[in-house]
Amino acid sequence: MRRRALLGRDEERRVLAALVDQAVAGSGGAVVVLGAPGIGKSALVAEAAAQAASSGIRVLTAVGVESEEHVACAGLHQLVHQLRDGIDALPGPQRAALRAAVGLVDEAVPDLYLVGLAALTLLSDAAAKAPLLVIVEDAHWMDQASLDVFGFVGRRIESDPLVMVAVARDTDDRLGCAGVPVLHLEPLTDEVSGELLDAVAPGLGQHVRQRLLAEAAGNPLALTELPAALRSVGGVYALTPAPLPLTERLERTFTARVSRLPVDTRAVLLLAALNGDGTMDECLAAAARMLARPVDVGALGPAVGAGLVEGRGMAFRHPLVRSALHHAASAAERQAAHAALAVALEGQPDRQAWHRAAATAGPDERAARDLDSTAGRALRRGGVAAALAALTRAAELTEDPSARADRLLRAAELALESGRVDVVAHLLARARSLDLSVRDRGRAAWVAVVRGEWARGEGVATAELAELAVEIAAGEPLLGLRMLWGAMLHCYYGEPGPAARQRVAAAADRMPVDADTPYLVALRAYCAPVERGQAVMESLTRQLDRSSEDTEGDQLLGGAAVTVGAPALASRLTARPMDALRAQGQLSILARALCVQAGAAARLGNVRAGQLAAEEAAELTRETGQPLLHAMVNAIRAQLAAVCGDPQAEVWAAKAEGAALPGGVRPVLAIVQTARGHAALCQGRYGDAFGHLHRVFDPADPAFHPWLRFYAVAELAESAVRSESAEAARAILAELAPLEVLTPVPALLCGLRLARALLSPPDLAEPLYRAALDAVPADWPFERARVHLALGEWLRRNRRPAESRAVLQAAREVFDALGASAWSERARQELRTAGASSPGQDPDAVDQLTPTELHVAQLAAQGLTNREIGERLYVSPRTVSTHLQRMFPKLGVTSRGELATVLRGPMTYAEDVV
Repeated sequence: MRRRALLGRDEERRVLAALVDQAVAGSGGAVVVLGAPGIGKSALVAEAAAQAASSGIRVLTAVGVESEEHVACAGLHQLVHQLRDGIDALPGPQRAALRAAVGLVDEAVPDLYLVGLAALTLLSDAAAKAPLLVIVEDAHWMDQASLDVFGFVGRRIESDPLVMVAVARDTDDRLGCAGVPVLHLEPLTDEVSGELLDAVAPGLGQHVRQRLLAEAAGNPLALTELPAALRSVGGVYALTPAPLPLTERLERTFTARVSRLPVDTRAVLLLAALNGDGTMDECLAAAARMLARPVDVGALGPAVGAGLVEGRGMAFRHPLVRSALHHAASAAERQAAHAALAVALEGQPDRQAWHRAAATAGPDERAARDLDSTAGRALRRGGVAAALAALTRAAELTEDPSARADRLLRAAELALESGRVDVVAHLLARARSLDLSVRDRGRAAWVAVVRGEWARGEGVATAELAELAVEIAAGEPLLGLRMLWGAMLHCYYGEPGPAARQRVAAAADRMPVDADTPYLVALRAYCAPVERGQAVMESLTRQLDRSSEDTEGDQLLGGAAVTVGAPALASRLTARPMDALRAQGQLSILARALCVQAGAAARLGNVRAGQLAAEEAAELTRETGQPLLHAMVNAIRAQLAAVCGDPQAEVWAAKAEGAALPGGVRPVLAIVQTARGHAALCQGRYGDAFGHLHRVFDPADPAFHPWLRFYAVAELAESAVRSESAEAARAILAELAPLEVLTPVPALLCGLRLARALLSPPDLAEPLYRAALDAVPADWPFERARVHLALGEWLRRNRRPAESRAVLQAAREVFDALGASAWSERARQELRTAGASSPGQDPDAVDQLTPTELHVAQLAAQGLTNREIGERLYVSPRTVSTHLQRMFPKLGVTSRGELATVLRGPMTYAEDVV
C-alpha cells in the first residue's frame, strides 16, 4: 500500500532521500512538506524515515494535535522526552530554560530563543553520537511556541548530521514563513491517478471510473477511500449530484463508518479525538464516566475492523478521521466528552482547563479563572500565542465587565507582542465597547498607539495620552511610563507637531520616577532632544560611569544617545548589555541593540563594525518578527554601503523605503535619503545629493525628521555649494542656528560649524574650518577626517598645496582605517591634485570574510571554544567549526592562535570608535 501511495512522487522522494544522505555524510538540513489533506505527505515522509532507519539514522517524531495547539511547548515536550538523557549535559542556562519550557520545573523561561538554542544543542549533541532525523507530523496543529523552536532549529541546521522534516497542510505555512525551505506536494497527474485507482479498485465501469477520477482531483487518499465508500452503506456520499469540497467529502467517508460503530466504540473514539495524544487509560476512564458504565479496551476492536485506527492502540489511520469524529458528534455529545475529560485529567491543569472551557456554553467564572491561570503558565514557558488564546477564551467566559475588559486588554497586549495586528484591532474593539476605567482607557490607548495608530493619529490624541499617562503613573509608575512611551513613538516615528512634542516632554518631566531611569531618559531624548538635550547628555554620561544589569535599559540609553547626536556614546552604552542579552536569549532586545550599534557605527564611519552589527541585526529582526526594525536596519545598510562606495547602497535604500512608505515611518525614510545623499556626494553628483538631502529638511516631505536631519547638515551644505543651491542651504542653517545655543547635541554642533565654513566667503573660511575641527569630539574620528578633507580641499583651492597635503593625508589615513572607501577615494583624488602620490589601498584579507565568519574569527581570537562561540551566536558548535575551516585559507592561517594577529587584536562592535 505504501508503494501505491507514492506513485508519481519520484522528484519529492529524491529531495528527501538527498537530505537523508546528507545526514549520513555528516551534514544536514530541514524542509517543510506542504500539501492538502490526503495528498500523501505522511506516506512520503514515512518512506524517508524507513530509508533513514536502514542507514543507521535515529528517527525522532513529534506530532501536532488539534486539541493541544494552545498548550505551550506540547510538541517540544514530545521531542525533548525522547532525548531526556542529554538534558543534564547542556550548558546551565540552556538546561534551565529547556526544563522550564517543557514543564520539568516550575520556573519562568527567560526567553524562548534560549529554549531554541537549548533544543539545537540537545539535537546537535545527540547527532554527534548518531545521525538524527526529526519528523514533525501535523505541524498545522502544533502549538506556536513549539513551532517557533522548531523553526529556530531548522534555520540553523548546517554542519550537523541532523535532518528535520515537518509535515503540514498547505493552509498553514508558519514554518515556511519562518525561513525553513518548503517542498510543495501537488496532486497526482491524470495518468498516475488512473494507475492508482485501477490498483485499488479494479473493474470499475467507465462512467464511475471517470467520475471518481474527476472528484478525487489527483488526491491519493480520495482515490483510495472514495471507491471504498462507494461499496459501503455510506457510499451515497461518494457520488452526489452537487459535489462537496474534497476534504469534507473525505471526512464524510470516514463519518459514514463511524455511524455504524457501537456506542462504546464511538464514545472512546470521540474522546481519543478530543484528547490529543492522551493515554488509553484517560480515554477509557472518561468514557466510563460519560456512559455511566465500565468501558474496556475491547471497545476499540470495531474501529480497527472499520479501518479507522491502526493496531491495538489509538493511532488514527489519517488525521481526517479526527475531524470526522468531531463532526459526527452532536454539540451536546462533544460537551459531555470534554466534561468527562476535564475530570479524568486531574493533575494536568492546562489540558483540564481547555476541556472545561470546551464543555461550557455560557459564562463560567471558574472556567475563565482556570484559563487565566493557564495563560500565566504559558507565558512562563514562553508561549505567547498559547497565552493569547487562553485569555481570549477566558474573556468570552467572563460575565463581569471589569474582569472581561482586563482579560481582553491583556490579550490585546499579547497579540501586539506577537505581531497579530488584526487580532489586536478585534480585541481592542471588544474592550472599548465596555465601560472602561481610567486605567483601562490608558491601556487601550497605549496598545492602539503602539499598534501603529501613531502613523495616522493626531497630535491632540498624542498629548492626551501623555497626560493620561501622568495621571496613571501616580499609582502605577511602570504602566504610566509604558503609556508615555506610546505617546513618544508618535513623536519619533510620526509628525504630531511641536506643540504635541512639548506636551509629551512636559509629561515626562512630571513622571514620579527617578530622572535617570532609562525609560525616562530615552523618552526625553526621543521627543525633545534639543530642549532636553543637556539633561539627557548629563544623564547618559552618569549612566556610562555606573555598572548596570539592566540590559533593556542600556539598549534604550544607546538609542537615546544616537538621537541626541552622540553616536560614540551610543556605541559604548549599547555594547554593555550584549553578552548578557546573548546569554539570556533575549534576541528581540539584542536585535534592537544591534540596530543601534549599526546605526552608531554608520554615523561614525566605522564600516566593518557597522556591517557586522547590521548583518546580525538583519537576521535577528527577521527571526524575532520586527519588520519596522528590519526596515531600519536596511536603511542603515544603505548608509554603510554609501560610506564605502558599495553600489548595493541603492538596493538597501529601496528595500527600506518600500517597507517604510506605507506607514510613513519617518526615521527610516530620513536615513534612506541621507544614505542616497552621501552616495551621490561621494560620486560627484552634487545636484542629486542636494535633492536627496534637502528632503530630510523639508517639513512637507515624508522623509523629514526634526532630529535625524542634524546628521546631514554638513553634507547638505557641501552639496549645495557645489550645485549652486547655497542660498537654500543658508536658509536652512539660519533656521537651525538658534538650536545651537539650546543644546550640546554633538551632531548638530559639528554639522553647523562645518556647514558655516563651507558656505562662507573664501577670505573668512579658515578660522571657521579651525572652529569646526575644535567642535569635533575626540571619539568621532570620521567627523574629524571629514573636516580635514574639507579643510584640505579649501587649502588646495587657495594655493596652499603643501599645507593641504598634510591635512588630506590625515583624512585619508582615518578613512582607510575605518573602511570608508568612498571618502578615502575623495581624499586620494585631492592628494593627487595637490601633487602628492596616493596609491590605492590594498584589500585587507579580513575583508574576504563574510560578516558571520568575521564574528566567529573575533570570538575565536578572544580564546572562546567552539561551544562558547555557538552559545554567543546561537548556532551549533559544529557549525562554528565549519566557519573556522572556511576562513583559515582566506586569512592564510592554519591555527586559531594566529587569528588575533591577523585581525590586529580581537575587535568588538564598540571598538575603533576613537
